[in-house]
Amino acid sequence: MAPTPTTSYRRFYDVNGWLFVSIALGLIGVFMAYPIVRSLWMSLHAGQGTVVEFVGTGNMVRLAGDPVFLKALQNTCIFLVIQVPIMLMLALVMASCLNMPNLRFRGLLRTAVFLPCVTSLVAYSVVFKSMFSYDGLVNHALAWLGLISEPIPWLNDPFWSKVVIIIAITWRWTGYNMIFYLAAMQNIDKSIYEAARIDGISAYRRFVSITIPMLKPVILFTTVTSTIGTLQLFDEPMNITTVGTVFSDNTLTLSMYIYNLSFKFVPNFGYAATVSYVIVALVALLACLQFYAARERT
Repeated sequence: MAPTPTTSYRRFYDVNGWLFVSIALGLIGVFMAYPIVRSLWMSLHAGQGTVVEFVGTGNMVRLAGDPVFLKALQNTCIFLVIQVPIMLMLALVMASCLNMPNLRFRGLLRTAVFLPCVTSLVAYSVVFKSMFSYDGLVNHALAWLGLISEPIPWLNDPFWSKVVIIIAITWRWTGYNMIFYLAAMQNIDKSIYEAARIDGISAYRRFVSITIPMLKPVILFTTVTSTIGTLQLFDEPMNITTVGTVFSDNTLTLSMYIYNLSFKFVPNFGYAATVSYVIVALVALLACLQFYAARERT
């Protein structure tokens, strides 16, 4: 029985659809699947450069006694615990302010808050490094206000260097999260607020009982993405607290340690791959906990 025209067209589109999908699958395989499998293989080996040997779980055991790794893990967790909540709360506050119906210059303010997200990384890192240098603008301003008697070593002190990095990350990415909150707030049905207002519910209670519950999916999304970004933190410590080619242990992160192991010192790609899987494990664990917490509150 000869195929009908409809059958011929269906076969034609099926073949072309698979050809179209195969290109995407090929790219995913080359640039995602293969690196994952290759890095897993590398994590089971150790050595210098291309001379490697199979060590099984030896790299994992080595992590527990590596003081540099533990320092990088500690710094990364400090940035995660402090910076992410501050950034998300600021983003929520800014979005609430920009969502006020009678706010003037709304477009200008929204652009000003979002602008750091699209600012050149090198440019803003140079600005921050200059501002927080020993004789920079921040120390001059604090001295002029009478808040300090001598300059603060922002970029060299173990405590203040972390503060600078937290300020830099918050300044850069708060506007990014704010856009998501603002878009979600503007999609909430205004009749819900109107009914609550008629019932005499205060603005604070409307925000807590209506706005926050409506924003739960967006809050979960921004929390997960901010967590992932902070665990992979590299750019700000690399460009702000690095002096020449010398990294500061005060702001050393897991990603910077991977860079050191792969390109800075004698290459040890196997151990670097093992450290990268620590980041993967932390991302998976924290994402699962966040999704579980969001489900429990629903």
